Amino acid sequence: MDGTLLLVVIIIGVALAFDYINGFHDAANSVATIVATRVLTPGQAVLWAAFFNFVAAFGFGTHVAKTVVKGVNLDVISPYVILAGLLGAVAWDLITWYFGLPTSSSHALLGGYAGAGMAKVALTRGITHSFEALNSESWAPTLAFILIAPFLGMALAYTIMITIYWLFRRASPKRMDTYFRKLQLVSAAIFSFAHGTNDAQKTMGIITGVLFTTGMIPSIDVPIWVIFAAHAAIGLGTLSGGWRIVKTMGGRLTRLKPRGGFAAETSAAISILFSSELGMPVSTTHVIAGAIAGVGSIQRLKAVRWGLATTIVWAWVMTIPAAAIVGAISLLVLRLFTTDI
Repeated sequence: MDGTLLLVVIIIGVALAFDYINGFHDAANSVATIVATRVLTPGQAVLWAAFFNFVAAFGFGTHVAKTVVKGVNLDVISPYVILAGLLGAVAWDLITWYFGLPTSSSHALLGGYAGAGMAKVALTRGITHSFEALNSESWAPTLAFILIAPFLGMALAYTIMITIYWLFRRASPKRMDTYFRKLQLVSAAIFSFAHGTNDAQKTMGIITGVLFTTGMIPSIDVPIWVIFAAHAAIGLGTLSGGWRIVKTMGGRLTRLKPRGGFAAETSAAISILFSSELGMPVSTTHVIAGAIAGVGSIQRLKAVRWGLATTIVWAWVMTIPAAAIVGAISLLVLRLFTTDI
């Protein structure tokens, strides 16, 4: 096996490992609400979520994957830039998982990838040219959706909750929850499908990028085997759980009833699928947290633990720059072993 092929195999392995960790880290997003409302047990919930994560392979195409790979200009991309970016994302994911913070695996990947690209440009053209590594046409809408996605999830959840209360205004809370315990199975499935179709595509974009830069594929079109490998990895990761973050998302941010869980999952799924159709790599963590806050605020603002929410927001703000720093450091470390960066 020649050196280039071995490097490609290693990078694909690391990318799929990241995808697995993404599922592991973001399992909370898929199952927290349905576990918190006791519609399913934790074991049943992760099986349900993992199945629909994989089924999403047959969903919304590869628009998000192409946006991800084009985040760094094509003349800057190299196998080592991609590897360093992945290492930055994996490191940040594991750190935030350890502390139980529901940060965005998606933005960790984007940050790590960008940081590695900027480090390469700094080394080859000078540090003042670092931002030339980034494709503004890709990054501008991505950064916009960091704000749009959670607020859209919050607004939709608030609207759906108002609609539910109006439609069931003559029903008792117990009767409402009888209906919504069943409906939440559907909303959780749709949310897991949305999570799979958006998040797995980020790994597809990374693998496609390394295949393209090494000349193994002629264009940035995602091979079918990459699609199924990415969805299998994220599904297996979801099966592994991630219960530290489940506790934060499902119980500590606000108290949820089945009707609230249905509203949160449905609104988050709509927001993510809308973003996927536009090719935007949004954070499922951001969206579901915004939706849960929207559900809680329908009762009263104090129903949401805003102190915890503020901590989560700060973790979100730190994700891209922190992962970018780790990605840049990873590239500098790789440079100790090779000059072909």
